Amino acid sequence: MSYDLILLPSGVATSIDEVDAYLAAQEGQPESATVADIAAEINARNAALPASDTFLATDSVGGAPSGTTLTVSSPYDALGFVRNLLFDLATPRDYAIYDPQLSWLIDPKDHIPVSVTHGGAGEFPYLTEELAHNWVAGLSDPNPYLIVERGDQRYIQTYRDQRGEYTLEYRDGSPQRHFGTVLADPDEVARIIWDWTTDPASVEKDVAWTGVEL
Repeated sequence: MSYDLILLPSGVATSIDEVDAYLAAQEGQPESATVADIAAEINARNAALPASDTFLATDSVGGAPSGTTLTVSSPYDALGFVRNLLFDLATPRDYAIYDPQLSWLIDPKDHIPVSVTHGGAGEFPYLTEELAHNWVAGLSDPNPYLIVERGDQRYIQTYRDQRGEYTLEYRDGSPQRHFGTVLADPDEVARIIWDWTTDPASVEKDVAWTGVEL
């Protein structure tokens, strides 16, 4: 079983329908120089590995008339590695990643580089306001949590319980500076997480926080 991720330029789409339309419009177009460069790097890294350790589900990627888009298929157990590699290659080139299995468009436009752990999908190297709202609202079993980290003991996290309520906590450098609250509105939770991502001090006035004993 393989897992597909698709690269496309940042800003060309803001919805899944627009992504699908853009991909369709690129079919048959000559491969762009940027896509060729990314594909060459992916192929070189894959070819440098023993056959038992390769991370592509195909012999190679690129070389197709797909314009400014690139589809990368990997075995499911290599997904985390491949996704991290694509972020490394795509983000500096102002490229977004589309995950058609989850219907997620991960676009670096206006992103902030932080460490994000999504309980259902793994780790990501940045957050945007749109992703914060999409991910918080979509948290579901078996791992309905989201963590955003800035460094050692500086993070904000939320967990969605079976009633649909969100336990929201943040830590500001030490166990003595660990606070929490419970909220019902996913948009409010996402807004607070995004506010913390842009300005950690701003969340202190957002809601009535209480100290958390761990």
